[in-house]
Amino acid sequence: MAAMSKPATNTETVPSDPSEIARQNARLQQENKELKRQLDWLKNQVFGQKSEKRSLIGHPDQISLLAATATAESPSKTDQSEASKQSRGTAKKQRPEDCVNDTGLRFDDSVPVEVIQLTPSELTGPEADQYEIIGSKSTFRVAQRTASYVIIEYQRPVFKLKGAEQPLPSPAPDNVLDRSVADVSLLVGLMVDKFQYHLPLYRQHQRLTEAGITLSRATLTNLVKRAIDLLKPIVAAQLQNVLLSRVLAMDETPIKAGKTGKGKMNQAWFWPLYGEQDEVVFTFSKSRGRQHIETVLGKSFQGTLLSDGHSAYTSYVQKNQNLTQAQCWVHSRRQFIAAEESEPEAVAQALDYIGKLYQLDDELKQQPELSLKKRREYRLTYCKPVVDAFFEWCHEQLHRPDLLPKDPLAKALGYVRRREHELRVFLEEPDVPMDTNHLERALRPIPMGRKNWLFCWSELGAEHVGVIQSLITTCKLHDINPYVYLTDVLLRVGDHPAKEVQDLTPRLWKERFAADPRQSDLYMACNHSVE
Repeated sequence: MAAMSKPATNTETVPSDPSEIARQNARLQQENKELKRQLDWLKNQVFGQKSEKRSLIGHPDQISLLAATATAESPSKTDQSEASKQSRGTAKKQRPEDCVNDTGLRFDDSVPVEVIQLTPSELTGPEADQYEIIGSKSTFRVAQRTASYVIIEYQRPVFKLKGAEQPLPSPAPDNVLDRSVADVSLLVGLMVDKFQYHLPLYRQHQRLTEAGITLSRATLTNLVKRAIDLLKPIVAAQLQNVLLSRVLAMDETPIKAGKTGKGKMNQAWFWPLYGEQDEVVFTFSKSRGRQHIETVLGKSFQGTLLSDGHSAYTSYVQKNQNLTQAQCWVHSRRQFIAAEESEPEAVAQALDYIGKLYQLDDELKQQPELSLKKRREYRLTYCKPVVDAFFEWCHEQLHRPDLLPKDPLAKALGYVRRREHELRVFLEEPDVPMDTNHLERALRPIPMGRKNWLFCWSELGAEHVGVIQSLITTCKLHDINPYVYLTDVLLRVGDHPAKEVQDLTPRLWKERFAADPRQSDLYMACNHSVE
């Protein structure tokens, strides 16, 4: 008979020393807390809200509806009837501005209107002569055409001199891309649909096919590539102007670009830069190291670099003594929010300090007429005492005997204490924002795109994404229609002087060319047919 296997024994023996048991128990409790914290973080990433706005529930001035219902006494029928009478005639519900109201649908003059004449049966019947029309009444409805594409046919006359046998050449109309079947309207439509509205090219290819037009997906990719190549000098000029900023915000966001030998995608990064004239440039790098910062900024930038807590920025600034580094208060705030589960009271105090700073800064933003000197005096007078009190509170919390080094609160406190100097820069420099939120809003198209077109097949393709996204994002910051801008620039870039390429950046284009932009022949033909 086979021998029975011995039961598994626990190799970790229970210590006999009470002090050792206590230390082991404390260690296990700490590990348990850390595992719970990681699980809570994972749940929040999957199911939690992504907005950083704080809920009013739990605020001392906000009463919980459930608590109020549970503790309140049941009112009498007389009180209920009286309350119902008082509740009638209350204010109307708040409607958003874009909601259809009693005045009907709202639209501006740029929206085309198709007029359909309706004739009642009374006006067409045998007794129509007994009626007269005294006016008209319009009903508006929003309608949508299916995605439509148009073929432009240029009819060129074939002619010759009388008496001659050889016909004269009839040149083809100019086009943005030489020897291409694509009108500028298609080029811009492909780019705007993909990079502004995140519609991958394969879906646009499906729309073309359903519209009866046969073009390969490779052709669409090539058209977009050639069009973006024409825009590269404009983005290069925009980058030169961004680097002249006194305050430059910089961040990084991941992107999958290029395949490895094992069939997987390489991890790469976009590094967006936000200049003080509301211009954004997305630079591309295969790494997240300091080398890319040195390559992009080099010696061109001389000012204050606003960033998050990534060590590459700190290392770069330390190597360049003529630069100043300022760091983001929102990233510091997030460190404390991560510790809210384990230390709710302490985190509430930290958020109160930071919230007070933002309240003061909001009041300052409501006075844009103030000079830089007055803004500096305001921050030193009102914001500096709050900052001083915050860091003094951090010092006290770090010396709590019950706070272990691995606690999330200890990590948050250590994060801000190591960056105290950089977090104080905004007090002395009034044109430095408190955070990089403006840059994070500008780089949203990249993660939005990742959810749709997922990755870039090559590193060159990722660079092209950065080029076009730089222009589209800057257009939105300056309230420019990207479709109008790109159409004009692609039609203009062929005959525009190279030494004046900076005039084609969205910020300067709005001043020089936005009043009379160039348009596709399709638009001109439609206008001519209407006339």
